[in-house]
Amino acid sequence: MKIIDCTILYEWEYDRDFVYILSEELEVEGVNHQIIGQPEFRGTLNKLRSGEISFLSAVDRASDVDDDCEELVNLLHHRHSYIINDPKQIKHASDKASMHLEFITAGIFVPYTIIISPYNRQKEIKLSLSELARLGRPFIIKPANTTGGGIGVVTGAESLQDVIETRQHNRDDKYLLQEKIEPMIINGRRAWFRSFYACGKVFEVWWDDLTHVYEPVTDSEYRDYKLNEVTNLTEKIHNVCGLDFFSTEVALTTGGKFVVIDYVNEMPDMRLKSSNQDGVPDEVVAGICKELARGIGRVVHSK
Repeated sequence: MKIIDCTILYEWEYDRDFVYILSEELEVEGVNHQIIGQPEFRGTLNKLRSGEISFLSAVDRASDVDDDCEELVNLLHHRHSYIINDPKQIKHASDKASMHLEFITAGIFVPYTIIISPYNRQKEIKLSLSELARLGRPFIIKPANTTGGGIGVVTGAESLQDVIETRQHNRDDKYLLQEKIEPMIINGRRAWFRSFYACGKVFEVWWDDLTHVYEPVTDSEYRDYKLNEVTNLTEKIHNVCGLDFFSTEVALTTGGKFVVIDYVNEMPDMRLKSSNQDGVPDEVVAGICKELARGIGRVVHSK
């Protein structure tokens, strides 16, 4: 049997820059690895089943969209390989309704939210006038488990009728009705941040929720705007969800409170800003790849 330290599994063409930067960092850490694209998933799965190859770890960038990759990752998990991210933890973290309740228990500020049952479980919904009033107008409607890339999210809901119509789209999913958060304006910028967690290290960046454009956070901005609060919140989220690589969104409200908005994005978009207007700053992607490689190195070198 050929034993390989790590495999990077990917299918999206725009993931290539991220994959190759991560590959270079794995080389630095002395981690032998194999990059596997979508056309090779089925063949790799067969080799894994037959005992021809084995992987001590894997970086999963495709199991959410490819059945063969999902099966491959589940088999690796069954054989106790280290996976970024663990499929069981992903299932837990991707349920926004569960995360909402667990965040509250952990002392993490979140928007006022009403959770409603799936349509196929409870066709009628009961909302009081006081609950709707507290949501405000407009409010957000989002499915609990199918919001990757904003899929299924209504950002300008105004009425109960909007809720009734929207929950028909994913009849087996819970829905979250959420107050719309308006961030503080700091020097002409919306105080909205995306924070990345990578194997123990947190990376904070400005992220405009309207334009989706990222900008780096400088050391002075981190200090002056007390963005250590964003770091602390991200670490708390890690303690709740258990994922070693994820992103979240945090807004600083006009009341001076840091509020977690989008909970856990378990498969962050890692396109580079140098190639895409709405990409992540290159230096942040490089730092994330370095920390992921270090985390993988610690695991495989200890086996």
